[in-house]
Amino acid sequence: MRKINEINLEKIFKGKKVPILTLDERWHELFPDYDKPGHIKEIESKLNNLIKEQGKLTNDMKDMKILKSKLMQEIIAHMDVNDTEIGKLKAKKLDRNQKLIKELSDKMNHTEDELIKLPYQIKEVNEKLIIESVKVCYARLNKNKQRAAEIAKWVLKIRNELKEKILEKQDMEMKNTSIYSYMHDMLGPELLQELDEELKNI
Repeated sequence: MRKINEINLEKIFKGKKVPILTLDERWHELFPDYDKPGHIKEIESKLNNLIKEQGKLTNDMKDMKILKSKLMQEIIAHMDVNDTEIGKLKAKKLDRNQKLIKELSDKMNHTEDELIKLPYQIKEVNEKLIIESVKVCYARLNKNKQRAAEIAKWVLKIRNELKEKILEKQDMEMKNTSIYSYMHDMLGPELLQELDEELKNI
């Protein structure tokens, strides 16, 4: 039987559709916190941080879209600039909003780039976590299998010893019955009962 370390797990899992492990209850059942190896915790933490980052950037993107839309509406509302005081204020606001929209657009482009990269990064780290988890699970399976075989061997040995002890016990009981029977015939029932009563008090 081949060992798990001899199998190319990367090749097996590459491109396969697998769940995000840290979001899967079954994975948490297999790896409760008290029984989670250090290297698994490390990859889990990395994966969770990427998922959080994706959630945060998605929310940031929504907020930026709302803000950009609001700024665009303000630009439309303040298009009528002129040389009056109010007109100059509108021109200032228009200029400021245009700068903000430019900054926002740059930030949105950057966020969009990050959001395009993140699913691939999540998939990559998730695959790494699957591979390491499978290695740990198979190591545990082998360890449990070996221990079960040792216990089975021990049970067989004890069972044979138990059979011998039961036979020995039966032999002792038969010998005692014979001894008692001879004594009963030899001494008589009354004398034997008297002896028995005396021996009870010892």
